[in-house]
Amino acid sequence: MAPAFLKEKAIHGAVGVLTYLILSALLVFILAPMVFMLTASFMPARDIISMPYPWVPKGWYGHNFVKAIAGNDRTYLFFRSFWNSMVVAVAITISTIMIASLTGYSLSKFSFRGRDLVFMIIMATMMIPFEAIMIPLQVVSTQLKLTNTYAGLILPFLVDAFGIFLMRQYFITFPDEFIDAARVDGMTEFSIYRKILLPNSGPAIATLAILTFRNQWDNLMWPLLVVQSERMKTLTLYIMKFTGDINSDEGSQMAVSLLASIPMVLMFFSLSKYFISGSAVFSARKG
Repeated sequence: MAPAFLKEKAIHGAVGVLTYLILSALLVFILAPMVFMLTASFMPARDIISMPYPWVPKGWYGHNFVKAIAGNDRTYLFFRSFWNSMVVAVAITISTIMIASLTGYSLSKFSFRGRDLVFMIIMATMMIPFEAIMIPLQVVSTQLKLTNTYAGLILPFLVDAFGIFLMRQYFITFPDEFIDAARVDGMTEFSIYRKILLPNSGPAIATLAILTFRNQWDNLMWPLLVVQSERMKTLTLYIMKFTGDINSDEGSQMAVSLLASIPMVLMFFSLSKYFISGSAVFSARKG
């Protein structure tokens, strides 16, 4: 018995070590580009292209950030495009949370004819790639004179099917007893939604907020179609133009990429606790 027990323990130990090695390799693979972006943004171009690559900068070369922001008289355009991206991403994130949570509440806690059909139709829209509808959307936006406006950048993304699915799945196991008790006390449905459901939906809301903000912060295709004015260009368009400029080098390109990633990093770390718990709850419910 003892040898068999020791053999089984040794196997479990080997599997544990192998698991840690694989996870460590994946962590290095994921973090290496981020560390490269961070270190290269503080190096002159000659150090970046040197081999082997010096992962620790010899000094803090701040000219890359000056060039990324103010190079070729772009100071106003950088901050303007940063502001445009922030306005669009925040507006779409707020609207998605509100509409998706309201829709998820109705699809999970109300019984009405055709409810499941409505939900299936909403889910079916997830199968349609954005590339299939972007040209009709662009034509409609042009006809409605929404090009070069915040409305043109925001309206097509006010809510998405995944947000509705996420909120429905989170609400569907919320105890009905609390909602029934609130109705008996005379609370309206909107009051139940605002005072009971939303305060207890932090993980789902944080998860949806992070995913939505990230998608819109990184959005390039739609602004490329509906924005021609320099004043209304988003940060992704600014980066695309900056990296294509013959006067930009590897260091300034990494610097502008680092500046563009700051809001997303700050948002993730501020909501990471809720995001991780929301992902765990969603996975459990999905299972």
